[in-house]
This record gives sequence, C-alpha cells and structure tokens, in this order.
Amino acid sequence: MIEVRPFASLGHAHHGWLNARHHFSFAEYQDPQRVNWGRLRVWNDDEIAAGSGFPPHPHHDMEIITYVREGAITHRDNLGNQGRTEAGDVQVMSAGTGIAHSEYNLEDVTTKIFQIWIIPDQQGEAPAWGAKPFPRGERAGQFVVLASGHDSDADALRIRADARLAAATLAAGQSAEYPLGRVRKGYLVATRGRIEVNGVLASERDGVAIAEEEVVRVTALEDSEVVLVDVA
Repeated sequence: MIEVRPFASLGHAHHGWLNARHHFSFAEYQDPQRVNWGRLRVWNDDEIAAGSGFPPHPHHDMEIITYVREGAITHRDNLGNQGRTEAGDVQVMSAGTGIAHSEYNLEDVTTKIFQIWIIPDQQGEAPAWGAKPFPRGERAGQFVVLASGHDSDADALRIRADARLAAATLAAGQSAEYPLGRVRKGYLVATRGRIEVNGVLASERDGVAIAEEEVVRVTALEDSEVVLVDVA
C-alpha cells in the first residue's frame, strides 16, 4: 500500500520567521485522518528565517529527530548540550522525563529542516541529546541508517524507539531498495527531485505513506534525495 500525500495538501502555518508544513496533526492543524503513522507522530517541514528560531521550550517522552536539508541549526538545552548541525546531518533528542531546548538559525540564509517525532518504547527515562555528521556522498545510490533504536545499527545515532531514520541520494535513473517488511510502516519524503516508490510517482516534499510492502524500491526520475522513517 502506497499513499501519496501531496505537498499542497499538508497542514500549513506561516509565522513570518517560520514557514511550516505539517504531514500530521500538529498545533492548530488537526486532521483525524492524519494523526500518526504507526509510532511516527510528527513530520514537520520547517523553513526558518535567518537570525530566528525556536526559543527555549520543553518536551517530554518523545524521540525528536532533526534532519537538516539546507543551512544549519544551533541547539542548546538545559542539560548543557549545545551544537550546530549542518545540511545533510542529523541531531536527536530523547526528551524522556523532560528537557527544555532552543533551536536557532544563526546563519545568514534560510535553514530548512525536517522535524520528526517518534513515540518512544518506554516513558520516564533520562533525557539525552546527540548529533553526528553524515556525509551525503556515503549514501549515494543506497539507503544509510542515520538514527536507530536497534543495536545492529552501530554507526547510527541512538533513539529509544523501535524505529529507523534512513536516507539516500540518487542520480537520475538510479534506484535504491530498503527492506521494510510487511508488518512495519514506512513514511518517505523526497527533499528534492521526483521519484517513484514501488512504481508510484511522488514529487519533491510530498509525503509517501507505506504499509504492507516487503521492500521499498525508490527510483529517481531526476537527481533526488530521500528520507525514510521505518516504524512499528
């Protein structure tokens, strides 16, 4: 089952400094048909104006992944963590019993991110944050796991959920496969380019909800980059 959710159909909020599209119900955008996809609760497509960002605010009991598409984001939290995550790289925050953080675009260009929330396997654990560079060249023509709750993904950032975040960069005409499994769900977005997912056409920034598919095969119709979340 492949369901394409066109970019134009996503929830939209424009706050001046923040231009956000919501793949799932979030804040003032509420759609009972788009509350979650398995344990995937939020996928926000955010454009953050230069010199602005999210001031300190709290979270708890959620795995929050930030994938930077363009620009960079600077993180600070009440645990003393701080870091700058650049385009193509990932940061993860396990909110656990509670964490307060800020995310600012300190660059002189617009920063574009995917903000992805996954429901954790357990509640009440200690909060944590981490970030890691992932050179885009290493995922050319193949999916690379960037964040994972599975011990077998030793090079990925750790999250506390039965889930993975993977990404691939594909030249026009190139394909890559991801072994999802029929009992799991996938959600895929092309950060750029037009693609086919198991033969179904999707455009840049469309959401692609996937279920009951043993293997996900993505073919690039033009130079493309894709991000996939695999959840129970």
